[in-house]
Amino acid sequence: MASVHESLYFNPMLTNGVVHANVFGVRDWVTPHKMALLVLLSELGRAGAQLGLLERRRLNRLLLPLLQGPDMALSRLRKAIEECCPHLAGSVHIRLKLMAEGELKDMEQFFDDLSDSFSGTEPEVHKTSVVGLFLRHMILAYNKLSFSQVYKLYTALQQYFQKDEKKNGADENEMELTNPEELDGKMEKEELDGPLREEEIACSGPLSQKQAEYFLSQQASLLKNDETKALAPASLQKELNNLLKFNPDFAEAHYLSYLNSLRVQDVFSSTHSLLHYFDRLILTGAESKSNGDEGYGRSLRYAALNLAALHCRFGHYQQAELALQEAIRIAQESNDHICLQHCLSWLYILEQKIFDSCVLLEHSVNKSLHFGLPYLASLGIQSLVQQRAFAGKAANKLMDALKDSDLLHWKHSLSELIDISIAQKTAIWRLYGRSTMALQQAQTLLSMNSLEAVNVGVQQNNTESFAVVLCHLAELHAEQGYFAAASEILKHLKERFPPNSQHAQLWMLFDQKIQFERAMNDGRYHVADSLVAGITALNSIEGAYRKAIVLKAQNQMSEAHKLLQKLLIHCQKIKNTEMVISVLLSIAELYWRSSCHTIALPVLLQALALAREYSLQYLASETVLNLAFSQLILGIPEQALNILHMAIEPILAHGAVLDKGCAMFLVAKCQVASAASYTPQKKIEALESAILNLNEAKTYFAKVDCKEQLRDVLYFQARLFHTLGKTQERNKCAMLFRQLHQELPAHGVPLINAFK
Repeated sequence: MASVHESLYFNPMLTNGVVHANVFGVRDWVTPHKMALLVLLSELGRAGAQLGLLERRRLNRLLLPLLQGPDMALSRLRKAIEECCPHLAGSVHIRLKLMAEGELKDMEQFFDDLSDSFSGTEPEVHKTSVVGLFLRHMILAYNKLSFSQVYKLYTALQQYFQKDEKKNGADENEMELTNPEELDGKMEKEELDGPLREEEIACSGPLSQKQAEYFLSQQASLLKNDETKALAPASLQKELNNLLKFNPDFAEAHYLSYLNSLRVQDVFSSTHSLLHYFDRLILTGAESKSNGDEGYGRSLRYAALNLAALHCRFGHYQQAELALQEAIRIAQESNDHICLQHCLSWLYILEQKIFDSCVLLEHSVNKSLHFGLPYLASLGIQSLVQQRAFAGKAANKLMDALKDSDLLHWKHSLSELIDISIAQKTAIWRLYGRSTMALQQAQTLLSMNSLEAVNVGVQQNNTESFAVVLCHLAELHAEQGYFAAASEILKHLKERFPPNSQHAQLWMLFDQKIQFERAMNDGRYHVADSLVAGITALNSIEGAYRKAIVLKAQNQMSEAHKLLQKLLIHCQKIKNTEMVISVLLSIAELYWRSSCHTIALPVLLQALALAREYSLQYLASETVLNLAFSQLILGIPEQALNILHMAIEPILAHGAVLDKGCAMFLVAKCQVASAASYTPQKKIEALESAILNLNEAKTYFAKVDCKEQLRDVLYFQARLFHTLGKTQERNKCAMLFRQLHQELPAHGVPLINAFK
């Protein structure tokens, strides 16, 4: 048999990384599976007008993947044909049986008759059609076989058919031993599996050049668009090793091996495969191409650029910078402006790790538009928007910039970047604390992806943008107390992005965070503490912050304060403003718990200044609530009530259920404290208003199962009912308080001495 040694000329598309290969001089050989396909084509030609339009359409759709795909078992092929046309499947089986159980001359006669398909004024098959080319390849390959090879082919056909007969006999025996109900269930399961899942078909032995090309392009496309439908990393690597065993110079197999290694974050294997890919590409390309734009030099500079991108992805920034400098040098020597633009984009990413600089990015966007590179220009605009969002620019200006980016997307049909843009809008609205707008953007992206199919059965919704939006959606539902809905979304994420996929870390982090918040609300601090390790493994900053929260809840004040101070210094250094404000609020709460109320005020004012400077409205509102609580503790509840009216509206409109409950609880505390100086009638009205606010707070806390806060609300309500002389209501609240207090005993902290 011929081996796969013909070279494939392939230029990697940096925009999406999908393998596109042009095959020259494809060789093919005859196998029992291909003989079964030839029998199918022969019977299809004989059937002619006897086939209905629907059956013929189904068979035509079936033929292309069968002709391009790898060999499969006869039982699987027969099942696929039966689903399209049952009587044709029977004819194919009978014809194969006669050939396999007959003599060698029957097979010879079959191939002689195939040439008749092209004869006549109106031939059954056109020579240049897909089917015609396949028939001609098979006839030519058969005619080149020696007598011993023909005999081996005939023997292989007999074994191919006999294996199917044995399997059918075993299935019939099993059917006799199985009751009808179990048999129905088994058949339903087989039907759900589908007859043509090429991604699940293992490559047995050497593939032809055409089959290898189809296998690689299909798997590369699935890795980009729908990773769950591609082969598992270990299985895919096994098939690639099988291909490379027969042809070590198969460049595209090395490139797909590189993509496969990236899925499992294997830095050594991915680097090894990438270098081998460009080595093979240079060796095969240098023979027929010059050292110009499409030759040796081009491969070298793109090799260096891909190596820089790989090192940057794994956090090896020094190695990435060296590789990028090499790519820039070669691109400048060759005057390759397109490669230089890609280098400029990566140079910004590398320098962003050291200092914030918009100059490179703005220059990259302008140059990309000048050279007609809309993909790079759009990515540059979105990077600028992201950087300016962290710098605190107004949301309306950012959305105007993203609108200009969207015009580029729609003009050039860049559907992938449309998804990225919507996901970015979702994240920006979340950053600014506008959960309603974030929810709207998330729903927009989900609706768009449900309508766009890349290939039959493949949806382009397994991208990072889709994962980001679903994670935000799960967190938004959890914040509103819809934990069942959040669990369903996370379950969907786990199915769509398995743990070994490249975007699985996104949902893993959100899943751990949601579980942590539920454990803290429920007072199960030991469970929350056990989750900290998992969060730290995925995000060290988030893990350290939540460790401090657990220590604070366990009244380990000094340890929590030390950890928060270290985290504050680190976040200020890396300019993570959102986390800086959260840490400052936690430090202020530590001061309250330590009865250092005056020391907490400067910390809160610093947090408020940062929140307003960076347009973080929700964090600013939360900081104002903390300031109001400080004023309440310092004995000026009237002033606290005045500033509460400034902050409570954004909290109630966009806040989490827990924050809404805390805000209403604080309003009730301020009302009760202010009522001390009122007239008796006005005081009763104020206390009744406070009870109504406490009822609303109690509803919010019950929604997220926050038992500690519920206990505080019930205690406060019981005291107010006692003051108003409502004995029955007081006793009811006291009974509920006692039940919760026995379940969650206080850890030596006064009940009404914390905002949250």
